[in-house]
Amino acid sequence: MSMIIETERLFLREMTALDFDALYKVLADSDSMKYYPYSFGRKEVENWINKNLERYRVFGFGLWAVCLKSTHEMIGDCGLTMQLINGQIKPEIGYHIRKDMQRQGYAKESAAAVRDWTFNNTPFQMIYSYMPQANEPSMKTAIAYGCQELEEFSDEAGLITKVLAISRTQWLENQKKSNRSRC
Repeated sequence: MSMIIETERLFLREMTALDFDALYKVLADSDSMKYYPYSFGRKEVENWINKNLERYRVFGFGLWAVCLKSTHEMIGDCGLTMQLINGQIKPEIGYHIRKDMQRQGYAKESAAAVRDWTFNNTPFQMIYSYMPQANEPSMKTAIAYGCQELEEFSDEAGLITKVLAISRTQWLENQKKSNRSRC
């Protein structure tokens, strides 16, 4: 398995069928997935892995396994997928971290790494994250990796969905500011 992205505490790599048990602990947890439209059983987790294997083949990216450097344990997923957002297909950074590993900055760290990977390896000019309005933790993560609120819309059920995004231009400006502050 080749490493895709490395951060200070994490590495992100392509998922495999061997990740089923670790991913099941994330996606089948009702607390962690309370903002997702449906709950995950064994078949849904298997389909999730297979869908990402297909994304790697077709697009060269997808949701990657988020693993701790210290133990190599998979604690969630994070990556870039193409999503239907308010009627348009857009590149979106998504993330799911196991409940006992939340609130430690892993979602922000992995999402920021995926943001950098995306702007360094794709032609996308904007990257999005979207979530139900009630999903404040996910919204805070998107803001933490540099997104700003762009719009909101009502879905088929009448629920409000928030759309946040960061442009390549904003990312480059943030990179310059960060480099200047290190000098």
